Amino acid sequence: MKRCFLILCLVMGGAAQASEIEAVRNSLGMAFVKLPAGEFMMGSDEKPETLAAAYPQLPKERFAKLGDEGPAHRVRITRSFWMGQHEVTVGQFRRFVEASGYVPESIADGTGGYGWRADYDPATTKRGDAFEGRDPRYSWRNPGFAQGDDHPVVNVTWNDAQALAAWLSTAEGKRYRLPTEAEWEYACRAGTRTRYSAGDDPQVLLRTANVFDARSAAYWPRWQSMALKGDDGYAFTAPVGSFAPNAWGLYDMHGNAWEWVADWHGEEYYAASPVDDPQGPATGEVRVRRGGSWHTWPFYARTAYRNWNAPDTRYTLVGIRLVRED
Repeated sequence: MKRCFLILCLVMGGAAQASEIEAVRNSLGMAFVKLPAGEFMMGSDEKPETLAAAYPQLPKERFAKLGDEGPAHRVRITRSFWMGQHEVTVGQFRRFVEASGYVPESIADGTGGYGWRADYDPATTKRGDAFEGRDPRYSWRNPGFAQGDDHPVVNVTWNDAQALAAWLSTAEGKRYRLPTEAEWEYACRAGTRTRYSAGDDPQVLLRTANVFDARSAAYWPRWQSMALKGDDGYAFTAPVGSFAPNAWGLYDMHGNAWEWVADWHGEEYYAASPVDDPQGPATGEVRVRRGGSWHTWPFYARTAYRNWNAPDTRYTLVGIRLVRED
């Protein structure tokens, strides 16, 4: 395990500040940043009318379905932990598969994953219909668009993420796992209470996140009004670390790929959540994913926004970020 200190230049309030970030790198080349124990306010109490005014392009009914973001509540993370500095990449996942012999779920069950249809008609096809699957042609190796080894792996299930964490734990003698939902939001916020880790204005995403923007909208012109104004240079996934990190040195906490977390989803869980190290509901049917993706409208890339899928879901937008314990 290699340990290093990174001097990270951050732009805060218009002035550059230097911050020393402690990081380690594991046997697959994944970098982890040490985050301190601490407290924060989790979730959001923003009213639907406030959000509707901030995101006028969205239909108003979209704002009535955000009850699981609240109430905002105090959470205490009682122990420091190491958070993946980047999303797990295609190359890292490949090295895991080759070293472990693990067969990812999209291949093992024979049903495949999802893939982008390059031949779809953007003038008449709905946004979601540009993706097809499940289909054995698609998997983590092939989401239908080009990816390099430094792009975030997608088309991986929650169960695939668990297998990766279990193998690393055995191979290295350190416990790896998915972050809890509370740890994820704590890491994403990095001391902030704004909609995004860099502020409230969606335009901050142009330098901090790979989301649905003008470059993406060229492939989905029907959704031009939902796109972030500007072109970040990537219509699909971007190499991890292509955008500015948050104040704790973590990259792509917004956008690029949705990230599985450990928790079951519970609509009412926040109202009863313990203060110390909440783990989510004891049971459930769907697991939470956080952060948004390259195909996500800015509204849904907010720090407080929660999404979910069945644990065997594999999709072109969903990837992995791991935690390593001390």
